[in-house]
Amino acid sequence: MKPRFSTPRVAVLSLALLTAVFGLGVPGAQAQEKPLVIARDMDVNALDPHRAWCDTCQIYNAAVYEQLVTLDKDNKVQPLLAESWTSNPEQTEFTFKLNPAAKFSDGSPVEPKDVKWSFERLKNIKGNASFLADPIVSVDSPDAQTVVVKLASPNSEFLNQAAAGFLGVINSDVAAANGALADETAAEKDTSETWFLSHSAGSGPFVLAAYEPNAELRLKRSDTYWGTKPALPEVIFQQVKDAVSQAQMLQSGSVDIAMQIDPETAKSLEGSSAIVERVPSYNFVYIALSPGAKATTIDMTPEVREAISIAIDRASLIDFTLGGAGRPLAAPIPLGFPGGDGHAIPEYNPEKAREMLAAAGLGDGFTLQTIYPDLNVYGVDFNLMMQKIQQDLSKVGVTLELQPVPFANWREAANGDHIPLTAVFFAPDFFGTSQYIDVFGMQEGSVWAKRAGGENAAAIVNPRPGELKTQALAAPTAEAAEALWAEAAQEMINNRIIIPMVSPDLILAYGPNIKGVRYSACCNLPLAEITNN
Repeated sequence: MKPRFSTPRVAVLSLALLTAVFGLGVPGAQAQEKPLVIARDMDVNALDPHRAWCDTCQIYNAAVYEQLVTLDKDNKVQPLLAESWTSNPEQTEFTFKLNPAAKFSDGSPVEPKDVKWSFERLKNIKGNASFLADPIVSVDSPDAQTVVVKLASPNSEFLNQAAAGFLGVINSDVAAANGALADETAAEKDTSETWFLSHSAGSGPFVLAAYEPNAELRLKRSDTYWGTKPALPEVIFQQVKDAVSQAQMLQSGSVDIAMQIDPETAKSLEGSSAIVERVPSYNFVYIALSPGAKATTIDMTPEVREAISIAIDRASLIDFTLGGAGRPLAAPIPLGFPGGDGHAIPEYNPEKAREMLAAAGLGDGFTLQTIYPDLNVYGVDFNLMMQKIQQDLSKVGVTLELQPVPFANWREAANGDHIPLTAVFFAPDFFGTSQYIDVFGMQEGSVWAKRAGGENAAAIVNPRPGELKTQALAAPTAEAAEALWAEAAQEMINNRIIIPMVSPDLILAYGPNIKGVRYSACCNLPLAEITNN
């Protein structure tokens, strides 16, 4: 039962309470700490860092769990759980010295056994991110602060991969006590997924406070954090699906950051107190051609693929879909990643496209089945984009039969009978180029060698990107690797299976008192760097 006070006493108590909490009238007193509220269309599939596979998951993993190393704003590797590291000349063995001050949120030390357990679990859980741990042969600990990671082959990108949130180190004792497994049975017998939805076991600056699917994700500052404690006492992600609603909430002050504002919606924030920054991103949207798709009724030769590419007006498309807030790119490697820069953007040339199609015996035109995800990604409305591409290609006699479908249906079609012409998107899983060769290179076994129907059109299979990847990962210097990545990029450009359209700019929209917001290749949004005073 609440105590009752007379009116005068309430007034005195209220003044005293306000003075104590907000520091009113007290020189040097600190205002009450406020939580950071973020509006985001959350795509969380799991809060287990080894099962998680989403953009929101990257933010969560980096805030609650920690990796051996991290990346700074210039994508340079920096110490985190490991205070130092070395590698052998072949780059097949990496030795990390753990920071002796590092500890988990329950106060227990971060030990080599936790790194070993975490890396082995990521590999054995067989999740989407397990490819990052697949090259690991062994993890050993010669002493209480040393971790030695041995790889199956040279990997000059391993340190960058180790900075990815999916290689977060888990408190193995706590997780194992709640059903988590790291051995070969993990994929079938690990029972911890539900536990991770309401608990965390990391060493990061934040811990999980609460999660309600499709509604809210709450993090709170770790009272036992071993490093520099974040300024924020709490971070609250609110599920807000559309950009317009996010912008309205930012304008009203009910949220501090709106994470998925597109360029058109950003215009509505002009004149308000909100801060809007436009920064280059590493994400891109592309179209892809499948010469071996069951529904491809023409001989989709390299010349035909080139004609389709140069018949698309990329500059006009970027203006139409993003109001100019994006960059064209030639290779399926982000601008700013090794090997991604310096390639010529295909020139818009419908006249030459028509000539090339006529020379291929397709002067009377043809039709391509076009299935694509019914999505708005990175501010790009796929329906608008495909309508614009449809208009461009119609000018050279190519008719697209547009079929927007849910993403799950698109994936089934792309991996099944394949799709003659499609569109999709890609965001990096770590700062490194090998992932783009694995997905977009046309060497046997790559994602798009399969989706392009390589089993039915052997001519599209090109082993060279895979060979160059192997050489780049063994390169003795970053400069040597850069040259090899650039050569691999040119091979993928010449294949003309993957035809990039745009790298959309990222809109950072936040309140006037928010500082430290930045885009990160490893962590998406580093929460511990943000302040709200």
